Amino acid sequence: MPEPAIVAIANQKGGVGKTTTAINLGAALADLGHSVLLVDLDPQGNASTGLSLDPDQREPSSYDLLTGEAGLADAVRDTAIPRLSIVPANADLSSADIDLSARSSRTKLLRQAVSQSKSEFVLIDCPPALGLLTLNAMVAAQSVLVPLQAEFYALEGLSQLLLTIREVRQSANPDLRIEGVLLTMSDNRNNLAIQVEADARSTLGELVFSTVIPRNVRVSESPSHGKPVIHYDPGSKGSAAYRAVAKEFLQRRKHPARGKQNV
Repeated sequence: MPEPAIVAIANQKGGVGKTTTAINLGAALADLGHSVLLVDLDPQGNASTGLSLDPDQREPSSYDLLTGEAGLADAVRDTAIPRLSIVPANADLSSADIDLSARSSRTKLLRQAVSQSKSEFVLIDCPPALGLLTLNAMVAAQSVLVPLQAEFYALEGLSQLLLTIREVRQSANPDLRIEGVLLTMSDNRNNLAIQVEADARSTLGELVFSTVIPRNVRVSESPSHGKPVIHYDPGSKGSAAYRAVAKEFLQRRKHPARGKQNV
């Protein structure tokens, strides 16, 4: 059986649509017939909440997976969406940096666990920080997908993330590539958003997805209903955009060299 395609969804800045992207890309890929495992690696557990997992349904969690207290099969939960499963997160992850720091293989714990997945795709929702959890995700992954909010400081914040990816390439995961940069929360009526998109495409070229996620109230509402927006309001602009992202994601994976630019 072929190994899963493992993608870390990361940005050290919070509030950029990272979890929303993880949930909706996973759901859209599942709707297209692909099996997807979403690993919630954020101590806030927002991806777990966004897929209707109550707190009492989150043990074993991704923390137990990292510590070796649970195997992957025990930690995986089915969701209401066919072909989409999740390894949930809870507050235990908050102490992961301290609890795991003494382990010699501390950056490889997640790779050892998720490589056993039988899903076609493993999407890892990283926390908004470049700590041990995100490093585990990057060491486990073949690529990193970067949601980037269309705001003034967006490209400045991206530079530190790209530096971290370079460092991971030079040490623990030389084959790590950039899956792409996805512009989120964009308002084409806003001159600043238009300028940020132009700057991103000028600086990063084909790394930037053609599809842009618009600022959309239905996208913001959907987590409180425990559903991806593509199921909460299938006819919304946000839904159409995330379905387009899933199709572009699959198309780009046929040409992975596009994401291996040394940025």
